[in-house]
Amino acid sequence: MNAVSNPVTIRNVTIGEGRPKICVPITGQTRSEILEEAGGFSSIPADLAEWRADWYEDVFDTERLLDTAEALRKALGELPLLFTFRTKTEGGEKAVDDALYRRLNLAIIESGCVDLIDVELFSMEAAAKEIISAAHDKNITVIGSNHHFHETPAQEEIVKRLCHMRQAGADIPKIAVMPRSEQDVLTLLSATLEMSRHHADCPIITMSMAKTGLISRLAGESFGSAVTFGSASKASAPGQIGVRELKQVLDIIHGSLQ
Repeated sequence: MNAVSNPVTIRNVTIGEGRPKICVPITGQTRSEILEEAGGFSSIPADLAEWRADWYEDVFDTERLLDTAEALRKALGELPLLFTFRTKTEGGEKAVDDALYRRLNLAIIESGCVDLIDVELFSMEAAAKEIISAAHDKNITVIGSNHHFHETPAQEEIVKRLCHMRQAGADIPKIAVMPRSEQDVLTLLSATLEMSRHHADCPIITMSMAKTGLISRLAGESFGSAVTFGSASKASAPGQIGVRELKQVLDIIHGSLQ
């Protein structure tokens, strides 16, 4: 698969070139659990770390949140860090309103501890514009995201949503869908191919969840998805597999495409 026209480089990782980059979630509930998970990253083949802060028990205490963010940044060294507060609406652990979502993300942006930030461009639309602007002011890459945990939208709708995220300022649009059948997985992959070939001027991330959608996490390079998610311990979404096994398969596919 050819590189996208505008790959995104964060620290020493370029998204949109070569094999799909592997992002590994950190899902600890306490500061010590979070830092313990981060300490293990030196021994796994991760290209990015995602802090799923909606799992963190003190996420709404700004002082503790920023203290943990600073410690996490130090623990990960030069590994790029993605901050994600996944709302209950889109499959996360905690429910928030627009005001709290805005405050949380703006505080993290201002801290300078993260390299990328996930912004839910549909469920948190009222807060998204300000968060995206603040992130770009700090040279933080924005992943615009949308999650469908009960269905797979039509191909045209998937493409439309990815295009909307890009137009709204996302540097990397992302969509995750739940398949009800094998045909739904083909729908997601077809939408990915259409988006990457005909609409995207940037890297995109797509996945079909659960066991049925596993192939979409493995074959992204063939269809145009630039990042895939694997687990070091606890999976953060249905269908994630272990990061070591994931890298083996990605390397085999990448080698066969050269």
